[in-house]
Amino acid sequence: MSGTMNSSMLALLIAQAEGQGADMGTLRGLIEESSALGAERALGALGLKDERARRDMDELRELLQAWRDAKKVAWTEAFAWAIRILLALLVLGMSIRLGLWDIVK
Repeated sequence: MSGTMNSSMLALLIAQAEGQGADMGTLRGLIEESSALGAERALGALGLKDERARRDMDELRELLQAWRDAKKVAWTEAFAWAIRILLALLVLGMSIRLGLWDIVK
């Protein structure tokens, strides 16, 4: 279900429960506790419920950022080397065209 559909379903259920005499504060408390329990279950299923989970997530974020930085540097360096090679070929071509190559030999 989409987020909008979930929200409208939740609003409908709250209205129905309120219409049957349920207290709004009780309903909100029930929703909050259910949400917290669902979040705990989801984290547990992902293996992120223990005390090391926060440190693990921080390390994963750092690793991902390092990967992105390395990838950016690699592309930048590859581009720089391609430009250097093209310039070297241009100088070589100009030296051959001007007859300087024969002098160097």
